[in-house]
Amino acid sequence: MRHLAFLFALCPLLSAFAAKPNIILIYTDDHGHADLGIHGVVKDIKTPNLDALARSGVVATHGYSTAPQCVPSRGGLMTGRFQGRFDLDNNGSALDGFNKQTTIATRLQNAGYATAQFGKWHLGPTDAITKHGFKHVFSQNAQRPFSANITLDGQDRPMSDLPPTEYHLDGCSKAAAAIIERYKDQPFFLYVAYRGPHTPLDAPKRYMDRFPGEMPERRRAALAMLSAIDDGVGLITSTLKKHGLTEKTLIFFIGDNGAPLKIHKVDSPLQGDAGGWDGSLNTPLNGEKGMLSEGGMSTPFLIAWPGTIPGGQVYEHPVSALDFAATASAVASIGNRSSLDGVNLLPHLTGENQAPPHDALYWRWMAQSAVREGNWKLLRGGDREYLYDLATDREEKHNLAAKHPEIATRLRAKLKTWADGLNPPGMALGPMAATWNDYFDHYLEGKTIAPRVEAPAANAAETQGWEARNGKLTAKDGLFILTPDKADKPTFITKAKLKLAGPVTAKITLKTTATGQGAIAWRIDGDKDFLPANRLTFPLQATADWQTHTLEIPTTGRVIHVRVHLPAGGAEFREIELKAGKR
Repeated sequence: MRHLAFLFALCPLLSAFAAKPNIILIYTDDHGHADLGIHGVVKDIKTPNLDALARSGVVATHGYSTAPQCVPSRGGLMTGRFQGRFDLDNNGSALDGFNKQTTIATRLQNAGYATAQFGKWHLGPTDAITKHGFKHVFSQNAQRPFSANITLDGQDRPMSDLPPTEYHLDGCSKAAAAIIERYKDQPFFLYVAYRGPHTPLDAPKRYMDRFPGEMPERRRAALAMLSAIDDGVGLITSTLKKHGLTEKTLIFFIGDNGAPLKIHKVDSPLQGDAGGWDGSLNTPLNGEKGMLSEGGMSTPFLIAWPGTIPGGQVYEHPVSALDFAATASAVASIGNRSSLDGVNLLPHLTGENQAPPHDALYWRWMAQSAVREGNWKLLRGGDREYLYDLATDREEKHNLAAKHPEIATRLRAKLKTWADGLNPPGMALGPMAATWNDYFDHYLEGKTIAPRVEAPAANAAETQGWEARNGKLTAKDGLFILTPDKADKPTFITKAKLKLAGPVTAKITLKTTATGQGAIAWRIDGDKDFLPANRLTFPLQATADWQTHTLEIPTTGRVIHVRVHLPAGGAEFREIELKAGKR
């Protein structure tokens, strides 16, 4: 009888456990608003599986990212908190604040979900993703070894580098489908972060061949990568259907920011310009990645939960990527959601709540900030200010700040109050850089901007005293290019004959083709060699984005010799600054 009583007591718990829906978050990279077939903006895109997903649920036509750049947008997405609250404002920000946050994966894992991450992480070392709530990791985002503690077929393995056997977009999809197979009888949360159509544009020929005819090669490559993603979404949804999980699974599909057009959409060689236009389009929205205009922030945004959320909806109230964590927490019956900045969208999408989810949405990125209240949007960039009525001007062509100063004043005050609560506070983190001034001139002022030619580095025929070991260091177009002698051997660059009074601050901005650990080592007056204690490490990510690392060499002596160590692979340096302290 005692056993029966125990079982009867356990039944409600088992029922509640079984009632928890599966949750899948699919995140694309530099995916422009136009490039979703169901939007009907362009005719060359082919996304039948995504279009089917959209028809089964909701197309959020005013769905927004939290930042126009990879790292901060992912930090906001994973925490459900605006990333400026914990000092994660741009790709060069330190991750200390993020590392102290509770991610949605941790919340769901604590609620009994099996959790898994696939693809691009970009929030620290990939071999440490499990520290942020993910039990399983398959972080492939390129055709090189990547951190994984599962195989392609979803079986456990020790966390270590796994050589790629599939094109990275396909690999993520297949591994995700395998985890669905593995956990079909218990709730799971999958975060599938495809590195596409972000550069480098690397679609295999079989995907490129789907898009014949005359077009820019970068456009063809972007369409091909998006087609691979669409195939992956089809594999994931068909696997759900196979196991009767379609109506038990909530799916969000969101882009991390708008496409980078680089103003001129130059069709440069695919292998020769990893930082160029990614071939995606933001049409008809104005602006691009790196701007808080609509083209930089409004991305493809779909939500589906057949049987719970009515399908065939076009939802026009503004929603945010921050809403994912709030919605996922609510449907998983996770309490204590007061720290989240997003809103549970479920009542709004089922028709239970007809009101807009948000009174206003806010953003801050570098020297830019913005607020959207209803159809009014105030956009600031440095000393510039723009007011748009998005009901009649979604393309942000007509600045109404002078015509409606009272609205601009009210929204500015609202934006300032919000921004003063961030860390650090303020509506801007510094002056506008030349690049963004050009972008604002071109998109918002209608000025003609000639292609920017970067000034060469001072004494560009040299490398300003820096030399390479186990590789070759050259100067080109204002950059230092490090080419390793052997692709599998670590390299370092070194500079001697320094006379820098400690403490010394080192600021290094670079791109690297390898994920791993970098380090800066130093000698001071009197040291005959580099001592093991005189070394600081920092994480490096293989990415087409610039990453900045600022380190303080903790010495009161005089630094005479410095080395910057890198994992195996090449690198480009945009800045290497060594700044002496005061005696």
